[in-house]
Amino acid sequence: MIDSRKLAVVWGAASVALMALSGAALADGYEQYSAPTPPAEEGRKFTYSFSLAGTSDYVFRGYSQTARDPTIQGSADFGYGIVYLGAWASGLDFGDTPGVSGSDAQVEIDWYGGITPTWGPATFDFAVLYYTYPGANDFAGELDYVELKAGVSGELLKNLSAGLTVFWSPEYSGEVGSVWTLEGKAGYEFHKIAMFTPTIDGVLGWETGDDAGWQAAFANGDDSYLYWNAGLALAVDNITFDFRYWDTDVSNAGGFCTGPVFQCDSTFVFTAKVAVP
Repeated sequence: MIDSRKLAVVWGAASVALMALSGAALADGYEQYSAPTPPAEEGRKFTYSFSLAGTSDYVFRGYSQTARDPTIQGSADFGYGIVYLGAWASGLDFGDTPGVSGSDAQVEIDWYGGITPTWGPATFDFAVLYYTYPGANDFAGELDYVELKAGVSGELLKNLSAGLTVFWSPEYSGEVGSVWTLEGKAGYEFHKIAMFTPTIDGVLGWETGDDAGWQAAFANGDDSYLYWNAGLALAVDNITFDFRYWDTDVSNAGGFCTGPVFQCDSTFVFTAKVAVP
């Protein structure tokens, strides 16, 4: 059964954020780490942006996707009014073990599209995401999968923003059935210091699946797990330097979190990103 204490922690934080949004000024304070947020909506106007980043470790929902090694990532986003489309890509290291399904995956490309309507002080984000792993040998379970996304974000106080997003996949990566993910984020942007604009933020996430395959592969036999990160971002013009701590509550029994791939123990990640325009 789902640990009620874990669920209470996540939903409690989410409830506080949502109540505060009802009286806040409009601001988009939520960032989904696997698929970059599209440009802010500026009325009926065409927008675009491109990014290129180098990171010491690609961590997705608490799990390293590069065996704790560095990789390159990039994105392209296009928008018109409240509608957006985009793609995001990253290098991978799944171990390349002969005979192990999916271990030869070397790149992930995520495709996404959605709308970002506003209602009073809140900005909503409704989207479809398609995660793909081109060239991967996934004979034992399709790695590619689709998620539906619904999120809301806003500014709680001046420069203090928060958001809540729910993801649902009817058939998660590896064909392990329906999976729900809930993520909450809060961040504070400081005034400019010298050439940098600092921001501190953090994410708390909770993921659950009923399928025994998901529980064995993602939660070491449990039916859910928590993950979180906290970090400092330093922005100067169109360049951002991000210093971030990641961790999960997944049990390390049997060395589950500290093996050669898909590590889920605590780690520090550094990312440098440039975006245009």
